[in-house]
Amino acid sequence: MAVPTTFDRTATGYSLAHAYCLARAAALAYQDDTAIDRQARDWGFDTVRHHETRFTPPFPLQDTQAYTMASDRMIVIAFRGTEPKEIRDWLTDSSTPPWPGPGGTGYVHFGFAEALESVFPDVRKAIGELRTDGQTIWFTGHSLGGALAMLAAARLTLEDPRLTADGVVTFGQPRTCDRMLTAAYNKALKGRSYRFVNNNDIVPQLPPEPAFTHTDALRFIDSTGTIHEGASSLLSGIANRARGLTSAAFEPTGEGVRDHLMRNYLAALEKNL
Repeated sequence: MAVPTTFDRTATGYSLAHAYCLARAAALAYQDDTAIDRQARDWGFDTVRHHETRFTPPFPLQDTQAYTMASDRMIVIAFRGTEPKEIRDWLTDSSTPPWPGPGGTGYVHFGFAEALESVFPDVRKAIGELRTDGQTIWFTGHSLGGALAMLAAARLTLEDPRLTADGVVTFGQPRTCDRMLTAAYNKALKGRSYRFVNNNDIVPQLPPEPAFTHTDALRFIDSTGTIHEGASSLLSGIANRARGLTSAAFEPTGEGVRDHLMRNYLAALEKNL
C-alpha cells in the first residue's frame, strides 16, 4: 500500500490509508486560515469554514479552533490540539464539576465540554448547510482536538441521529468522558471510531481512571512503529508506558511528549502504508 498523495473524498469506511488522510487534516488544523484554505482546495474540498472562539475557562487555554472542509462527496471537521504543557492543567485539574454528557448520557470532562460548547453551534450549522447531498461526515483531531472531535461526533449522534458521523479518527486523544457515555458512544459508532495512541504518548494516559475512560477501537503504535489493533495491544506497551510515566512526563525532550507530537503520528502511519 502506497502513502496517499491526495485525499480520497470517496472513502465511506475506515482504512489505514484514509486514517492517514485524516491525520494530515488533523495536522493542518495547526496552520493558519490561509494555509488551511489552500491545502483543502488542493485536496478537492471546494468550501472551507473556520470556527474559532475565545473564552475564559478555568484552565490556561483561551480559545478553541476548528475547520470544516466540504466537497460533493465528503465533509471533514478537524479540531486543533494544543501543546502538552498547556493541556497538562486540563488533564490533572480535579476542582471543577463534570459536565452532563450529550443527550443526558453520562458526563464529560468539564474543560473539554466547555471548549466544544464554544464552537459547536457554529460547527453544527456548517454541517447542516454544507451537507446538501448526503455527503459522508468525518471528525478528526490531535491531542485536545481528538477529545473535541470525539465529543462533537457524540453530540451529533446522540442528539441528532440524522447526522451520525461516518467516521471519527483521533490521534493522542486524552480520556474524555465516563463509562456510561463511553458505552453509548461505542454502541452508536461501532466500526466507525478509531483512536490512535503512539507508544509512550503521555496525553492518552490522562485524566486518570476510573473517573474518565477511553472509547474502543484502539490502534496502538509500539516503539518500533508497528500498529496493533485492539485493546490487547496495550499489553505490548505496558513496560514502555510505565517507564514514560515515571519520568518527567511533560518535559519537552521527554518520551511522553515526543511520542505525542503529530509529526511522529504521521511518520508512524507512513511507515505502515
